[in-house]
Amino acid sequence: MERVSRRHVLGLAGGVALAGTLGFPAPAGAATAWRNLGVVTANIGRANLDQRKAAITAVRNALDMTGPADRPLVGWQEIGGGDGDTKEKGWINELFGERYRNVHLNDGGHYVPISVPRVYDVLDERVTPVHEGLAGVSVNRVISEFLLAANDDAALQFAFLNTHFVAGAFNGQEDPHEAWRRSKWALHFDVLRERISSWQDRGYPVIWTGDINRNPMPKLFPAKETRAFDAGIDQIGWLQGSNGVQIQLRNRKTVPMHVDGHDARVAVLQLRRA
Repeated sequence: MERVSRRHVLGLAGGVALAGTLGFPAPAGAATAWRNLGVVTANIGRANLDQRKAAITAVRNALDMTGPADRPLVGWQEIGGGDGDTKEKGWINELFGERYRNVHLNDGGHYVPISVPRVYDVLDERVTPVHEGLAGVSVNRVISEFLLAANDDAALQFAFLNTHFVAGAFNGQEDPHEAWRRSKWALHFDVLRERISSWQDRGYPVIWTGDINRNPMPKLFPAKETRAFDAGIDQIGWLQGSNGVQIQLRNRKTVPMHVDGHDARVAVLQLRRA
């Protein structure tokens, strides 16, 4: 995976972006123009396996914009989860190719990787464990976390988190493992709050995606969080930061995937430095 350190992103004098590679950011105190960022959450699932490549293709083509803005930032869930093959990883690498970084496809975050368009640099990344799995019930759960920056404006930085909560905790069905599911769901909620707070404490706005397996899901931060969709288990949310980067919603839509009852959900966000 290609990573760009903060030292490489910033020049040695006064934090000026490197010429030629990243361009020059707007002068301090000058608001930048709004830029579009399409964010997608997509659970490929474990049913209708013959539809998986078409579903991944639909995610890649989820936007209707031109140029770099037509490359969505994708939070994936359930990649390779019980499918018995590795085809999903191959299709993601094929369809999200040279203009993307596909991060955590082959490590501890492989169930919840992300596809980052190369117009954004990955400054930092980590996989945060949430809880262990239980045989026949659930895999282990993690949160994939990233610090991203526009490669033409190194000061336009935000955190992006992607995750997948345990299923069955709030589906209204009798289950001998329901207590375990509910306790792990609550733990996951708390850990996601903690991880978002950690980025917020450093001043970064946070965008998160995930299959939350609860409808409706209480807001993580009722006074600060915005959600793209009022209901549904596939969600996109964000919180403003204090580093001068602003986020607003331009539009949203749902893209049919025909797998496992999940459709991809899309939020076209707009970002700028105020």
